[in-house]
Amino acid sequence: MAHTYDLVVIGTGPGGYVAAIRAAQLGMKVACVEKRRTLGGTCLNVGCIPSKALLQSSHLYEETTHDLKAHGIVVGEVKLDLAAMMKRKGEVVGATTKGIEFLFKKNKVTSVTGTGRIAAAGMVEVVGDDGAVKDTLAAKSILIASGSEVMPLPGVTIDEKTIVSSTGALEIESVPKRMAVIGAGIIGLELGSVWRRLGSEVTVIEFLDRIAPGIDNEVVKQFERSLTRQGLKFKLGRKVTGAAKTDQGVTLTHEPAKGGAAETLEVDVVLVCIGRRPFVEGLGLDKAGVKLTERGRIAVDAHFQTSVPGIYAIGDVIDGPMLAHKASEDGVACVETLAGQKGHVNWDLVPSIVYTQPEVAWVGKTEEQLKAAGVAYKSGKYPFLADPRSRANGRTEGFVKVLTDAKTDTVLGVHIIGAEAGTMIAEAALAMEYGASAEDIGRVCHAHPTVNEALKEAALAAWDKPIHL
Repeated sequence: MAHTYDLVVIGTGPGGYVAAIRAAQLGMKVACVEKRRTLGGTCLNVGCIPSKALLQSSHLYEETTHDLKAHGIVVGEVKLDLAAMMKRKGEVVGATTKGIEFLFKKNKVTSVTGTGRIAAAGMVEVVGDDGAVKDTLAAKSILIASGSEVMPLPGVTIDEKTIVSSTGALEIESVPKRMAVIGAGIIGLELGSVWRRLGSEVTVIEFLDRIAPGIDNEVVKQFERSLTRQGLKFKLGRKVTGAAKTDQGVTLTHEPAKGGAAETLEVDVVLVCIGRRPFVEGLGLDKAGVKLTERGRIAVDAHFQTSVPGIYAIGDVIDGPMLAHKASEDGVACVETLAGQKGHVNWDLVPSIVYTQPEVAWVGKTEEQLKAAGVAYKSGKYPFLADPRSRANGRTEGFVKVLTDAKTDTVLGVHIIGAEAGTMIAEAALAMEYGASAEDIGRVCHAHPTVNEALKEAALAAWDKPIHL
């Protein structure tokens, strides 16, 4: 006999688990199906959280070996204990996933281990590792939050040993002397930075003629210069055509993206980071009649409902940026709508962050997007070199750029490259969500000395004139 719920969620990533908790808070009886033995999905287990733990640890290692002398701190020989670093990463992941277990119990969300498969509208089968159905859940509503998976690269077979995905890159047992990263997107640059800091010679190969697609061009130019100074090597406009394992490691073959002579690169480890794709296989979508878009994502309406009434989808499996916080907001909006409220997510104002050093963060439109749309705009910039707190911190690289409507002064985009960009972007996102002008931000009293004063000054520069420049 099937267990009956108001809502069954497939997947416990940042979209699924947040949706489940919010639904329970709104009075629904909720079950959440997860194929992993631990909750949290890709982000908490093999994505956002472990990668940020390694980014922080590797940053401290590099800071200790290179940057402390300028502060009058002299240390002796600094040694890397990679095993201890990996152990700490595991502890961070464990504490975070256990936190979700606690929240599920607190909110009376039923956790079910197994692969969720839609048998029909209102019915989810839970499949065990042996492929047999071990449970059946009946539900008034079904929410698909199955996330995404690594995009494969033809000619390059991932074994998670010498040719790794982002998952395997978090488990490398010794620092490779030479590493190649295929793809200069956010994940590739973050993980490439980790292993470069720990001592690897890192070469990034990118199909496009620039790094970090989607980031404002002016920011990207400084970003690439910064990463190059740190030791990352870039081969742009190149296409990887093959990867052959050898006794010494891997021989990569690559050629100009526009055609030309092939070259080879000998490395110890290859990291494949060319993107992610929605995870929709094995969910029973065809049988249930759930339609996909031309891009292979699940088609939904403005309230996250699929082509089948009673079946909903959020996060990486639908349109919009593939970001954990976007998935969480999708989940909240979806279940609040189910509860009769008015849930909504503004995908145009989802902030993005690259957690390198310096960090890069942005929200809203880039200059290139505004130009393409024919929007008359103004730009205000302020360098961290002019910010007192940044000088005191010894982190003066980068700038804040504020883009505004030339007629109304409404903020259309904010782009930051700097040591604390990821934290600063929250103020910009909040201001833009409420339709703030650059003058509004510039007239808000910002505490001194803080790095956020740079955002105030950039806003003043876009509106009229900055005070401190």
